[in-house]
Amino acid sequence: MNAIVPLSDTAKYARCIEASKAVRWDIDKDVVRGRRFGLDRKYLPDGLSLVGELSLGSAEKRLVSQIQGRTYANVFGLVERFITSKLIEVSGEHALGDQYALEALVRFSDEEIKHQILFRRIEMMMAEAMPAGYRFDVDPDAVARAVLAKRTWAVLVLTLHIELFVQLHYKSSIEADGELSELFRDVFLYHWKDECQHAQLDELELKRHDATLPADERDKAVDDFIALVVAVDDILQAQARADSAYFASTCGRALAAGEAAQVGQHFLKAYRWQYIFSGAGHPRFQRTLKGLIAEQQMQRIEAALATLV
Repeated sequence: MNAIVPLSDTAKYARCIEASKAVRWDIDKDVVRGRRFGLDRKYLPDGLSLVGELSLGSAEKRLVSQIQGRTYANVFGLVERFITSKLIEVSGEHALGDQYALEALVRFSDEEIKHQILFRRIEMMMAEAMPAGYRFDVDPDAVARAVLAKRTWAVLVLTLHIELFVQLHYKSSIEADGELSELFRDVFLYHWKDECQHAQLDELELKRHDATLPADERDKAVDDFIALVVAVDDILQAQARADSAYFASTCGRALAAGEAAQVGQHFLKAYRWQYIFSGAGHPRFQRTLKGLIAEQQMQRIEAALATLV
């Protein structure tokens, strides 16, 4: 029996190009298709919103899913600002080298820009359907500047983390939930189609960059990654407060003080699951990260994550 020969990196980049061509889609023709959001269906599935843990009525749980779904779209619009910038930067390292890598990363950047346009559009459409008062006061440029000030290794690790949990969320929760808004599901179906090859490119670029680092720089980059996770959590805490307040003002009744506190804690727990823990525990993320860093460095990351539980 012939041994299976691993694909070269060039072949992997080329395969990502072919996948990108195969799934190419248009926002209006393929995703929106003249549809609007309504308030009669859930947006985010229970496996992500964790709404089953709340003692609320069915209409209130649906509202929670809609608020979290709106924030879900806005968070992706936010993070793709710095992802696009970083991938444009690293693509330049291939400009006079592997042209398959260059094309794959240029396509990656183009698709991420399209995602940003899609999520800005979705926010406007959700605003038309939902009660006034929702707030997402996070400046994507300010966040991008803060993220990009960290070492490239840390930014690439965070990017891989994000791309992997996108795939996990769609396949494990969004795809199979028949109670979701069909438009919301389609937004993340087409987003998922792109992210499947993006994760492959993230891993290739991370490993390529990691191979250039001396041990002391990698150690500092681990600290940068921890700082980025803490910064993400700061954003999640602020948004959980805003979203739970919005729920309290739009659910149609006055919440008791203890109930309001419970809802606020729930939003933060759900957001930490969605944007931190579901990615951090992803088997591929764990395997990739452990293949790059020492056990003591992994323990530092795990200790930092433990403070968020």
